[in-house]
Amino acid sequence: MSPQPQAAVGAPLSRVDGRLKVTGKAQYAAEFDVDGMAHAVIVDASIGRGRIAGVDTDDAEAVPGVLRVIHHGNAPTLPYRDNPGSNNPAEGRRLRVFQDDKVLFHGQPVAVVIATTLEAAQHGASLVRVDYDAEKPSTDLAEAKADAPTKYARGNAEAGLREAPVRMDLTYRMARNHHNPMEPHATIARWDGDKLTVWDKTQWVVGTQTELSTVFDLPLKSVRVISPFVGGGFGSGLRCWPHTVVAALAARETKRPVKVVLSRRQQYFGTGFRPLYEYRLRLGSDRRGRLRATIHEIDAETSSYEKFDEAIMLAGQMFYSTPNVSQEYRKVPLDVNTPIWMRGPGFANASFAIESAMDELADRLRIDPIELRLRNEPAEDESTGLPWSTRRLRECYTVGAREFGWERRKAKPRSTREGDWLIGLGMAAAVYDPGLVAADARARLDADGTAVVEAASSDMGPGTYTSQTQVAADALGLAMRAVDFRLGDSLYPPTPPHGGSMTMASVGSATLDACDKVRRQAIKLAVEDEESPLYGVKAEDIVVRNGRLHVQDNPARGETYQRLLARNNRTHLEADGSYAGPPDPERHSYYSYGAVFTEVGVDATLGLVRVRRMLGVYDCGRIVSPKLADSQALGGMVGGISQALLEHTVTDHRDGRIVNANLADYLVPVNADIPEIKAIYLEGEDMNADVLGVKGVGEIVQVGVASAIANAVFNATGRRIRELPITAEALL
Repeated sequence: MSPQPQAAVGAPLSRVDGRLKVTGKAQYAAEFDVDGMAHAVIVDASIGRGRIAGVDTDDAEAVPGVLRVIHHGNAPTLPYRDNPGSNNPAEGRRLRVFQDDKVLFHGQPVAVVIATTLEAAQHGASLVRVDYDAEKPSTDLAEAKADAPTKYARGNAEAGLREAPVRMDLTYRMARNHHNPMEPHATIARWDGDKLTVWDKTQWVVGTQTELSTVFDLPLKSVRVISPFVGGGFGSGLRCWPHTVVAALAARETKRPVKVVLSRRQQYFGTGFRPLYEYRLRLGSDRRGRLRATIHEIDAETSSYEKFDEAIMLAGQMFYSTPNVSQEYRKVPLDVNTPIWMRGPGFANASFAIESAMDELADRLRIDPIELRLRNEPAEDESTGLPWSTRRLRECYTVGAREFGWERRKAKPRSTREGDWLIGLGMAAAVYDPGLVAADARARLDADGTAVVEAASSDMGPGTYTSQTQVAADALGLAMRAVDFRLGDSLYPPTPPHGGSMTMASVGSATLDACDKVRRQAIKLAVEDEESPLYGVKAEDIVVRNGRLHVQDNPARGETYQRLLARNNRTHLEADGSYAGPPDPERHSYYSYGAVFTEVGVDATLGLVRVRRMLGVYDCGRIVSPKLADSQALGGMVGGISQALLEHTVTDHRDGRIVNANLADYLVPVNADIPEIKAIYLEGEDMNADVLGVKGVGEIVQVGVASAIANAVFNATGRRIRELPITAEALL
């Protein structure tokens, strides 16, 4: 087949759903109007561990409009059948809502009040009295006992460390972070006989569908999940949380649709979070900076009833050439709700430790930080022995150093000052493992020359509607306006979670496959149709532009989709597409890469840190939508600035209460905090990864930001800060 013209892919197009969003016509989970809908408010446990001794609902049930109060004492038993296809990301027994009297963490749902109005439900919830037999919760990572570790090793790290001329022993601590998307988590549930429909804020409609079928012991097809728009997620919507089960249970018990919307406070314990980490890194090198050994000891919080883990170990295994590596990743069970992935999962935290340590090593050996990294560039993935699909990290360094003005950096700390401000430059390398996961899609070309493409993916902000439309439009040879891409419904072909930088590669490849098949159907129809101008032409010589099939070297010879389908009495052409994921066994090591450069100012008297400018240069394969990619990069860098300088969940260890469960005390950046930030994407594609040549953008752009800032703070002040967030107190 002749290559299809690429008019949409690679063009800086505006979002196809942008007008809906700015005019308020995009419907989010809580905004659907379902006839007869009641409102529910969850009552949260006020202790961090123990048992429920009694529940008094008399006053709540006396409130006009209150329909029902459900708790463990009157709730029906839910089957929670075993299902390996569930979207539970952790090992262990999931939280079984209202199924017993145990309290496992502060804020756990212990009752729900359902009423005809939200006000009645809120008032009723305030009147529910719960008595507890309280125990002291374990919520402090430093005082709890870890589970048996997950281990990795190659070579002999202890011996390599002993023999290394240069040795360092460093410990880093990274605070727990919460996602805080603008849209609160919400669910509307409705039963029609034994069939359940939910409108839910989720990043994985198929996962929520599977979880609800598991909890209520329903056939998968009896559960429909609808989620056309997601107002930010950052990972918080990657599993089905208890409030969704509560909504479905309340709807079944009251025999009417029920809406549950979490308050901002409830989102801190009703959904997951990036777990707190303590990361000890011991490394040894020769005097030229070549790594000889690294030993990683990682502790991370998880819940007492599930064992959550993430890819915190991968960067330490493959990023730098190191003959001797040892890792232990220990999950520490605490009386908290279960963590979940957050933007740049695993790698954002690992990079803070590794890239900060590399900067310390560079300073100790008086080697430029970029030069040190170049001396440790591996020829292959030393953790697997596989060749890289692409690895253009050297180019990221070169372009970044040139564009940022790295040559102006003074190696000696505290060498640059502007009035009260100490100025420093820092950099860090970035790596992320983009997801390549099987996905399906369906495409239909109608007789009027327009197309509909469907996949059960999500769009929490990166622009899935737009990027998938671009792929479909080029594959079908249609204008963007002629393609309607539909997502966010479990009735559509199944797709993986919308996270982990896997959507563009996985869903995009399935979309391309479906649309290619439809285009080929049309071409076959034309070359076999004696009345077609294309009759007898070789199929591989035909391309489609603006809905018109024609001979590649003779644009005058051809016809439109409309004429072809009408003459053949076809109402439509349709095909299913799929992407199988990477080959098995994999033949390449797939990662995206970047280099982050930043300039900070630190007030010498007050210890305040301000990011003055930032540049990220990325090797992410083919960029389908430059405007969307730029938006992703800026958002990721803002998230990294937030992780480095502001975000910090504070727990009162006496009862497990989150002290700053609000946006007044849990700090995130505002416009005044964000300086000049810029992203550059290296041109190219990675055809070893997938048929589109893409590697995903959403995660890599947060990785490395916190370590680049910490390294710049050292260059400005001479102070090494090994704990996030970096506070004024740490610098005074």
